[in-house]
Amino acid sequence: MMIGFDYGTSNCGVATMRDNQPHIIPLLGDESYIASNLYAPSRDVIAHWLSQQLASPQQASYLAERKLQLQKAQSALRELKYDGISSELLFGKAALNQYLEDPEEGYYIKSPKSFLGASGLAPAQIQFFEDIVACMMSNVKTLTEKSLQREVTQTVIGRPINFQGLHGEESNRQAISVLTNAAKRVGFKDVEFQYEPVAAGFEFEASLTKETRVLVVDIGGGTSDCSMLLMSPNFTNNEQRNDHLLAHTGVRVAGNDFDIQLALQGIMPSLGMNSLLKTGKPMPTSSFYQALAINNINEQTEFYSAQNRRDLIQLSRDAKETAIIERLVAVHDHKLSYQLVNAAEQAKIALSEKTKQTIDLNDITEGLSADVTKDTLRSANKRTLESIANIMQSAVQQAQCQPEVIFVTGGTAKSPVLSEFLQQQMPNTPVVVGDHFGSVTSGLARWAQKIYQ
Repeated sequence: MMIGFDYGTSNCGVATMRDNQPHIIPLLGDESYIASNLYAPSRDVIAHWLSQQLASPQQASYLAERKLQLQKAQSALRELKYDGISSELLFGKAALNQYLEDPEEGYYIKSPKSFLGASGLAPAQIQFFEDIVACMMSNVKTLTEKSLQREVTQTVIGRPINFQGLHGEESNRQAISVLTNAAKRVGFKDVEFQYEPVAAGFEFEASLTKETRVLVVDIGGGTSDCSMLLMSPNFTNNEQRNDHLLAHTGVRVAGNDFDIQLALQGIMPSLGMNSLLKTGKPMPTSSFYQALAINNINEQTEFYSAQNRRDLIQLSRDAKETAIIERLVAVHDHKLSYQLVNAAEQAKIALSEKTKQTIDLNDITEGLSADVTKDTLRSANKRTLESIANIMQSAVQQAQCQPEVIFVTGGTAKSPVLSEFLQQQMPNTPVVVGDHFGSVTSGLARWAQKIYQ
């Protein structure tokens, strides 16, 4: 059986075709999407958990390739058993809740897709990310097959235009290799890819009655992508659509960046950013950025290093207000990076309906909180919004034609700040807002039916 698989930066979703219409598959009860995250009681048990999920041929190969990791896993499993801790991995809300309950324990990762195209990764790091992706894919595949009561062996996976802003094609090859290897390890026999904005465009095309130039703007969790597509109800049965794809542009700026920038402007001043040293000079900002850089493995490694903790202690001594910088030390000691960005994300979501939101920072200092508004969100993300405007204009320039309609999708596009901004870019062009989470998933299922039927 075939599915469209939206392995997203923020959420994962799958869809299949029924009576020539896409059907998004419920994965957890009535919930159609599961957050793209993972919690393990120990980093070392990830390899062991995955080895238990693989089919015989893949399992034998995996056991040979990951011998060292599996040996370390056995030691970690013995310690967990001795402490009475479960060795199971958690995904989605369960993973987030476990992390929030005790951020200092276990291993938590959100949005691993953000790292797949990163430059300078060592082979061992690439292997580790492949394991993480395979674990998440295995979980989604198991839930899908349970829901459908059928084995799923063919998939079309969504991909951004570019996984990284730098070293584009090299990064893309690395990321696609990781995704392909992970998918095949967990039992997908046929694996193909389709650009996410193109997939969203295919879903929109099903609603058209005439040939139309459509600028698809997909603002996801990790990337923002634009495609200029020539669409028509007469094209829907075509297996080759290259002549109809007039332009592709993309940038590694999206929902995660909105959250991080909101945390920088809305939360970090309460932790000492923008304060002064005893000398009267401004407080250095690098550690505040590093603390929130959850989509940059190198920055996070630097922030949580022992040397950086010593530097933060010295910084607190040099600060005009020592106590306020000690709050940043607490972020380091209690591993609160994801917690801070998650708090900003929840505030961003709340600001879709409210004009002001209070962020609870009790985990850092009792009684501490920070207020953010829509203006805070707008101001914090001025550059992020400009980046999105630039790729829209770039797509128009590449296509050498103006769109007749703008089709917007992606979870981040739900923000009123973003939707207002998009309308301002091309005020004379109608904007159609699709299913924020389902357009890509549905379009991938349509393409899967085309190429696998």
